Amino acid sequence: MNPIAIRLLNQQLICQQFTSPTEVVSHLGAMQAQDYRMMRWAVAMRTKKPSGEAFKKAYNSGEIIRMHLLRCTWQLIAAKDYSWMLELCAPKILSTLNGWMKSNKISIPEDELMSVRTIIEQTVGDNTNITKEDITDSLVRHGMLMDNHRISYHIRLAEINGYLVSGDLHSRKATYCLSSNKIKTTNPISRDEALALLTTKYFQSRSPATLEDYVWWSGLNSGDCKKGIQLLGNKLHIESWNGREFYLMDNCRTKGFHKGCTHLLPPFDEYLIGYKSRDVVLAPEYRCRAHNNSGIFYPVIANNGEICGNWDPYKSTLQTEMFEPETKIDLEKNWQEYRKQID
Repeated sequence: MNPIAIRLLNQQLICQQFTSPTEVVSHLGAMQAQDYRMMRWAVAMRTKKPSGEAFKKAYNSGEIIRMHLLRCTWQLIAAKDYSWMLELCAPKILSTLNGWMKSNKISIPEDELMSVRTIIEQTVGDNTNITKEDITDSLVRHGMLMDNHRISYHIRLAEINGYLVSGDLHSRKATYCLSSNKIKTTNPISRDEALALLTTKYFQSRSPATLEDYVWWSGLNSGDCKKGIQLLGNKLHIESWNGREFYLMDNCRTKGFHKGCTHLLPPFDEYLIGYKSRDVVLAPEYRCRAHNNSGIFYPVIANNGEICGNWDPYKSTLQTEMFEPETKIDLEKNWQEYRKQID
């Protein structure tokens, strides 16, 4: 088994299969979208013919949604997955969020929660798309003064409670709208069906991966993740690599890798953040160059799937720093495609 090549294939980083941003997001299930601009590049580089306009259209029409979901962090998901995914993940998200609030000595009583909800709904109704600043201003007009931290918790609770989702795509800042204005009603599915579907989406797009990888990515408890794997039955099989057991979808791609592929990966890209077993592609001695211990992931360079350096997405010219100074690879084509998509 060549785990690097198989991950590149199933993550759609080589031999891309999908023509639309929505297909890419749906295939991966959920994509970390911490950086508002870089999330577009994460999708573009996995699309056959990347198009910034296609992403914007899918995002504005509500085919793609950005919200706090897995691990209570920013994610891109397909709108058709919104209802079942939120219902499956909401209890764990709420538990995580309550733990964060408790550690920050923040308590939000029910009457405050409902008052803020009413104000948000009225504000969105008047403006269709609103920013966090719009919410803050509206709260002030209603005599509710609260710090930025507390407002952020209210927004996350609004997402968890299913009435607030991403609005239209802005150049640099997030906007919000009512979920009822963006999400079409879908037929409910059982919890086991949802668990099996999330498990399928994870392993179809990230094989080979371990149980620990799935637990980390999903944010669910290990019991739920084990059950999800059991529900798939013979759709998954196990292969050993370096003394560890990895699960692979039986129908996942294993052929198509050719040497010479390079990638400018955005910060928080699924190629790293989607696993705990990052040492498959990242040498342990360079881990601190790819992410810190606080969960901040940096822009990295991959050469034939192995992480070998850093780059700066925010400069006007390509600037790189290789982990090994003698490493020489041509990234100009990657840079030009990146600029084309982001500018």
